Amino acid sequence: MHNEDELRRYVSGLSGVDAVGAESRAAKLGTRSLKKTTKMTAIDLAISMVDLTTLEGADTFGRVTSLCTKARRPDPSDVKVPHVAAVCVYPDLVAHARRVLGDSGVAVAAVATSFPSGRASLNVKLLDVNEAVQAGANEIDMVIDRGAFLSGRWGQVFDEIVAVKAACGGAHLKVILETGELVTYDNVKRASWIALLAGADFIKTSTGKVSVNATLPVALVMLESVRDFAELTGQLVGVKVAGGIRTTKDALKYLVLVNETVGATWLTSDYFRFGASSLLNDLLMQRMKQCTGAYVRPDEFSGD
Repeated sequence: MHNEDELRRYVSGLSGVDAVGAESRAAKLGTRSLKKTTKMTAIDLAISMVDLTTLEGADTFGRVTSLCTKARRPDPSDVKVPHVAAVCVYPDLVAHARRVLGDSGVAVAAVATSFPSGRASLNVKLLDVNEAVQAGANEIDMVIDRGAFLSGRWGQVFDEIVAVKAACGGAHLKVILETGELVTYDNVKRASWIALLAGADFIKTSTGKVSVNATLPVALVMLESVRDFAELTGQLVGVKVAGGIRTTKDALKYLVLVNETVGATWLTSDYFRFGASSLLNDLLMQRMKQCTGAYVRPDEFSGD
């Protein structure tokens, strides 16, 4: 996109989302059941897609150490359990997370650009990103300026994503749309396309800090957007769902949605992620149930 008028024409020309159709399809796919062998494979896949997250003002080095230890070996009693995709922390904790994770293969993701509000000058946002990347972040989760988007300043949103992408250097960029604040599926689609056109490596539903976070219909709209973008450009962009995904049942619904909407190519941590904290323990409990036939107590696994 060379200018705002061109961007506006393109985004305004996108077809509208059939809200009833999207909700009906998401609900239908959410009823699919998986056979035992398929379920075990899906649980391991879901574990490998988790961005294990702590984003609290009270986060400490000790808390992050525990989280990173768990990320590397989610179940210390079973070496067959895969490590998670990434640990997601605030920028000031990136260097510590990087030290603890070492060469484990677990990435460090940092929320930046004045997360979760996105209310800061571009200079401040870019400083936030630069510091996180220099500290060792492999991935940056930025938030778009929802006020700018909802006011129709789409060029500003686009330009900020382009600038943040440049500041990321070799780090992957996940663009958080905060879909719960975008109100309509049409807005989710428009914001998705702005992020895609601006160079996002992932588009992400939510910060997890608002009342409405990831939903299946919203994920469907975003998955259809990355599918259509791939058909148009040949570029594969990932989707990350975050906020409120706590159970294995929820996670498996999303995996079915991915498989049926964009296909097996996206069924990898390179192109699909869960932003979560409590989800991992439920996946481990359900995995144990598949292996032994009996449920274990939640406290069998660490609370981190």
